[in-house]
Amino acid sequence: MSDDDPLAAIVPKPDGERTIDALREEGVYDDSRKVREAGGDALALPVTAPPTETAVREVIRQPNPEPRTHGLEEMLSERGWDDGELERVPSSWAVIGTVILARFEEDCPREGEVGEALLELHGSADTVLAREGIDGTHREPSVRIVAGAGDTETVHTEHGTRYALDLARVMFSPGNKRERARMGEVVEEGERVLDMFAGIGYFALPMARADARVTAIERNPVAFRYLLENAVLNGVEDRIDAYRADCRDVEIDEVDRVVMGYYDASEPRDSGETGTSYEYLPSALGALRDGGVLHMHETTPESEIPERPVSRLREAAANAGRTVDVLDTRRVKSYSAGVAHVVLDARVGRSD
Repeated sequence: MSDDDPLAAIVPKPDGERTIDALREEGVYDDSRKVREAGGDALALPVTAPPTETAVREVIRQPNPEPRTHGLEEMLSERGWDDGELERVPSSWAVIGTVILARFEEDCPREGEVGEALLELHGSADTVLAREGIDGTHREPSVRIVAGAGDTETVHTEHGTRYALDLARVMFSPGNKRERARMGEVVEEGERVLDMFAGIGYFALPMARADARVTAIERNPVAFRYLLENAVLNGVEDRIDAYRADCRDVEIDEVDRVVMGYYDASEPRDSGETGTSYEYLPSALGALRDGGVLHMHETTPESEIPERPVSRLREAAANAGRTVDVLDTRRVKSYSAGVAHVVLDARVGRSD
């Protein structure tokens, strides 16, 4: 070992992805080298300098560093894959804790080899799952093990919030990362918040960590169990009141903020002679104090943004004797061809 050998930070395996994010934020993570194992329970993360803001076990010199291949296609090309085969491999994927979640097309060749290559690219991950859709009233994921240990349960960290989950049993949308963080930024200390479709705590946890008092409602029993576990994991169990129920059956009023994170919740129930009625919006509007804020998620055709979500909310508000002041309409991510996941922020008042 030489004083010229590059540096590596030793961390426990479960903390790998979270620590990599922190090292990147600190500006000392070295993307040019591979992550290595350091014994059975630890990882050696390549760094350019000893971290001063990120907690690690120790910093060591790393002899014979392994350069990191810059991408999946480059790695597979080096292994003899031709251009036609490379066109059919996944173009994007997400690392969620220790699990890599990717969408494989039906004609993707040699999935196992692709999975093993992904594991080499992301040294802190141990399982690759093929994502195959979301089904049922409880939004349950359909996944398939492609490579690795096959452990679908993990702990994922985003902006300091820790999410325990089983990716084979509950959904997790990587594309909502910025929106989850935003909820922890817009909420004020001491606010009363209603999260109508809490899941495992996607939005409830960042808001509770920002010292809001959150009523979190979730009817899926598996997601609800993780919601309770995650409240303890993040040290906010005293700021989350959790109910396993249909959100329409929980009576609550005069809250400062309501989150409707389920993007089918704004769909009209029916349109008759008396006009359009809505299934969940009346409960959301009824819970808000005068001047409270609603965050309404929806999947909307690109050509109907922002008109459709705004018109739906205004109609439901008029039916409930409430007023609406639209604050913002944000595009969260692409949902499908020509359709976007959006969130409408609005201040809700009372009609005179």
